[in-house]
Amino acid sequence: MEPHSAERKKMVIPSTNDGVRSACRRLIGEVKDGNFTEEEVFAIHLALEEAVVNAAEHGNGMDPDKEVTIEWSIGREKFEIDICDCGRGFKPDEVPDPRCDENLEKPSGRGVLLMRAYMDVVEFNNWGNCVHMEKHRKGKEE
Repeated sequence: MEPHSAERKKMVIPSTNDGVRSACRRLIGEVKDGNFTEEEVFAIHLALEEAVVNAAEHGNGMDPDKEVTIEWSIGREKFEIDICDCGRGFKPDEVPDPRCDENLEKPSGRGVLLMRAYMDVVEFNNWGNCVHMEKHRKGKEE
């Protein structure tokens, strides 16, 4: 646990477009209020939106009766978030590499790659239905 860690917050949303939009709007608002650099805000926004959309769409099949649980904290040193769905999960290491020639033309399949590119830590639980991500501050100190 980091020194002076922030309060852990939690929200539970339905697997709907409105639920996803509302959650992302709230989270990004809090990140912007947390004094991250513009680059850090962009990275966090991209990764968390991808993870929340994937949880609602792929994990829960956009079933409004299935919920996505989001827990996060914004501390002095990092933004930390856990996103879990009700799905059966997946094996992230078995996701085809979107950079391979046979996958370049596909309109999807880049989410895990993007999350890993923009966040400092991306870890999935054993079932593959929860992702833990962290973005460490590289900008100015508070």
